[in-house]
Amino acid sequence: MFVEIKNLQYKYKNAIEPTIKDFSLQIEKGEIVSILGESGSGKSTILRLVTGLEIPNSGSISINNRTIFDEVTFIPPEKREVGMVFQDYALFPHMTVANNIKYGLRKMSKKEKKERIDEMLSLVNLSKYRDRYPYELSGGQQQRVALARALAPAPSLLVFDEPFSNLDTYLQIRIRDELREILKQTGITSIFVTHDQEDAKVLADEIIYLENGKTIWKGAPDNLLPYTQVNRVNQINKKTF
Repeated sequence: MFVEIKNLQYKYKNAIEPTIKDFSLQIEKGEIVSILGESGSGKSTILRLVTGLEIPNSGSISINNRTIFDEVTFIPPEKREVGMVFQDYALFPHMTVANNIKYGLRKMSKKEKKERIDEMLSLVNLSKYRDRYPYELSGGQQQRVALARALAPAPSLLVFDEPFSNLDTYLQIRIRDELREILKQTGITSIFVTHDQEDAKVLADEIIYLENGKTIWKGAPDNLLPYTQVNRVNQINKKTF
């Protein structure tokens, strides 16, 4: 198994209850998994644990047969080979598109960096925009630059935290189709966090439904809607009686 998370537990310092409760996940190489849930369900916290921005209380995480966290191991974030695309894209405003992508390519020669930048720009269809600055781009173009920057160092795993939240509906629909195509083209293993069912259904090979820090359902995208409809009815019934 390419990514394996076992029995992850996490509680924020001043919280009464754990945010993540016995969370486990297995991902095959090249698979896209979406963690779906309402605000406060713990889905973004899982990404922070995987990337090393938070430290689990217990459990284990391995990527590509390499343990990055367990009871005796903690690999720091910069050595995990995990790329992240943030909600706000986190592009450097004073850098051109090309230099934003170049930022993470520290172990390459000058020639290798140029070739990799050209490759990434072509992949996200932004070759003509290499010398522009983020403020000169649309929201969709900025999102593609953020994706290219995350892909450039060839991470083992790529994670996304609500990457479409700042896009209007039209761009959201177009970009998510493009994103799945790019991820499948590169073959990179991905975790995609969202509260939007349509995003999860379009992008994911498998969906994990998270509630109060626990997995309450997982399965193929085609099976998501009937499950969530039944779950919503059950919640309404609980409130009614």
